[in-house]
Amino acid sequence: MKQRPDRGEVAHYIPELANVDPQHFGIAVVGVDGTVATGGDFDLPFSIQSVSKVFTLTLALGKVGDRLWSRVGREPSGSAFNSIVQLEYEKGIPRNPFINPGAIAVTDLILSGHQPREALGEILRFIRFLADDPAIVIDEKVAASEQRTGFRNAALANYMKSFGVLDNAVEMTLGVYFHQCAIAMSCLQLAKAGLFLAMSGRNPITGHQVIQAERARRINAVMMTCGHYDGSGEFAYRVGLPGKSGVGGGILCIAPGKASIAVWAPGLDAAGNSHLGRVALEALTKRMGWSIFGA
Repeated sequence: MKQRPDRGEVAHYIPELANVDPQHFGIAVVGVDGTVATGGDFDLPFSIQSVSKVFTLTLALGKVGDRLWSRVGREPSGSAFNSIVQLEYEKGIPRNPFINPGAIAVTDLILSGHQPREALGEILRFIRFLADDPAIVIDEKVAASEQRTGFRNAALANYMKSFGVLDNAVEMTLGVYFHQCAIAMSCLQLAKAGLFLAMSGRNPITGHQVIQAERARRINAVMMTCGHYDGSGEFAYRVGLPGKSGVGGGILCIAPGKASIAVWAPGLDAAGNSHLGRVALEALTKRMGWSIFGA
């Protein structure tokens, strides 16, 4: 897989991500029985970017419950992850929590009642707890790079603020958002962190019941329909599992009842999803018969 020439393009609009070697490829599979299979650059940390939105959604639902859905929808967007067009039509309410405006609104809910540093610390502690790994950190260079160039995200946040969707100051919410996207994890850490979604909200390795089974099913459902922006249908068609991508080239993929899978290949397709990551997951799910739609 690592030798394939069709690798896509790295995210050039974030300067630090533009410097990442597109030849990287890593994969980790963590089974619900604790078995682990890895390959390639599985232990090399990378910027998880929008994969972080799975964890902030989980955290926000734990804080405010289904009241979250009055701020954010659950429908596929059918447009780019940083598009402002739908916000205009829908009065500042983002289509789902996995496109940029939706994730900014979720981050704003986590921030409410806290200082930005406290909210960011809570997000980081939660991810460390899920992965059972205190070594996970934020890549400050990536965060600074995003803050310098995040003009579209600023526009999205200000537009939502004008409709009262955001409670906090735009610059405070964006500061937390940029730093959560800059969290660096390896494939192995990421697969471990997502394992609770493969086992009805419970991490079978640590024994922690992270969320209720119903909420885990619903997060998986939103990942299935919205986790790859306007490439979500193609991912469902080819891979057949819930997944969430990030423009750092990572994908977290959930095989319910079986395993959590993380793959990293920095080159992206036209929709902003890891090209080689999707190819690898398609090959894996075919071989294992893991599609939720049947073998």
